[in-house]
Amino acid sequence: MSEKLSPQRCWLVTGAAGFIGSHLVETLLHRGQRVIGIDNFSTGKRENIDYLRESADPERRQLFTFFEQDIRDREGVAELVRQHTPDVVLHQAALGSVPRSISDPITSHQSNVDGFVNMLDAARLANVKRFVYASSSSVYGDITDSSKVESRIGNCLSPYAVTKRCNELYAQVFGRTYNIETIGLRYFNVFGPRQDPKGPYAAVIPRWLEAIRSGQQAVMYGDGSTSRDFCFVRNVVQANILAGTVDSGSPAVNGVVNIACGATTSLKTLYGLLRDEAARVKGIDVATIPLPKEEPFRKGDILHSLADISLARASLGYEPTHSVEQGIRELVAWFMSET
Repeated sequence: MSEKLSPQRCWLVTGAAGFIGSHLVETLLHRGQRVIGIDNFSTGKRENIDYLRESADPERRQLFTFFEQDIRDREGVAELVRQHTPDVVLHQAALGSVPRSISDPITSHQSNVDGFVNMLDAARLANVKRFVYASSSSVYGDITDSSKVESRIGNCLSPYAVTKRCNELYAQVFGRTYNIETIGLRYFNVFGPRQDPKGPYAAVIPRWLEAIRSGQQAVMYGDGSTSRDFCFVRNVVQANILAGTVDSGSPAVNGVVNIACGATTSLKTLYGLLRDEAARVKGIDVATIPLPKEEPFRKGDILHSLADISLARASLGYEPTHSVEQGIRELVAWFMSET
């Protein structure tokens, strides 16, 4: 996806300094698009976007405008969107993590539901045509289907899952009521460079890589049989750009689509892939990297998660460019080079 996008659009990216948001900003600028980024730095990092704001390329600097803004500030986001009238909103800002939401459901609700509705309504008031937002595979809850299809969901297992399901319902109602085009992207376990490995709510892949890099024993919740559809961040960037540019007649408009690889990997297999690749990159014997320590399964987590991505293929033209193995190779090379 290196070619320029035509015509040039103005994209507003929330959570622009975050893991996924910063990749979106970077790719859009590389493709000649105007970008308005907002973030309150609650989980995002300034270094994720500072190099873009200070780019030696004057054209790139001119195309990118950033605002430190909290999406929970209804009047603030409404005024910002009104002033800049983007063509597309890519809403990535949220407080992630199932355990975080169980520990503090109110703050998760305020960011993920109140903040979401603030952004959605700001887009409505400014007559933004397209609102693309990050949903989550967590909405599938306790459904036992071997492959998750958008039309079948179960009971939510965490406050985080509830917030993402609320997003979908609000977006669909706004689409029907106010003539704004919304597309929800149900992400399945996204991983890649810039994902924070530290803190109590770090995702599994960066947390394990940090343990491997520092010579510590990683922690695995459960016996390793739990499986996920891990999705490299470049696939997610592709999906967002496709969702922002797809024709209004697409079945994805005012609906939701799964964004994943359509392949399942157990946690035990995943750790093996990370361990082998880290050993190769570091030039050491893989046996020197300890196996993970097993701890009890965490409350609210889903046992197995595999996406049916046929709707994303048909409605967006989405096709994963990176398998789990390809993504791990790129990620480990980047991670081990970081200090």
